[in-house]
Amino acid sequence: MSMDSGKFRLLHTMIRVLDLDKSLDFYTRHLGMTLMRKTDFPGGKFTLAFVGYGDESSDAVIELTHNWDQAEPYEMGSGFGHLAVAVPDIYGACNTMRDEGVTISREPGPMMHGKSVIAFIEDPDGYKIELIERS
Repeated sequence: MSMDSGKFRLLHTMIRVLDLDKSLDFYTRHLGMTLMRKTDFPGGKFTLAFVGYGDESSDAVIELTHNWDQAEPYEMGSGFGHLAVAVPDIYGACNTMRDEGVTISREPGPMMHGKSVIAFIEDPDGYKIELIERS
């Protein structure tokens, strides 16, 4: 018996970040997301911040988890690929972000085996974000 997927909804994706202030600046200023909520958990020594483009009741968001005692950058591992964000002007977005110090790990241009125009950037922790041009 399979579950009715109509009853399921993606809520959020969690990533661990070393410097919460830098990450919040990156996701809100460079990618235009909104900080939905931020909560400190002193007993567990961590903070959760949720960012995204729409209300959590209807849209998936990103949970940024900051563990207060983490001193070293997190290892990316081999399982995580990237997050994807649609942008209307990929060349302009990359130029602006490059001027502001964002790492562009793949310059904007057509996919090798497709027609979509894409680029890859990195957040302060090195997580890759694919930008996909969509009007």
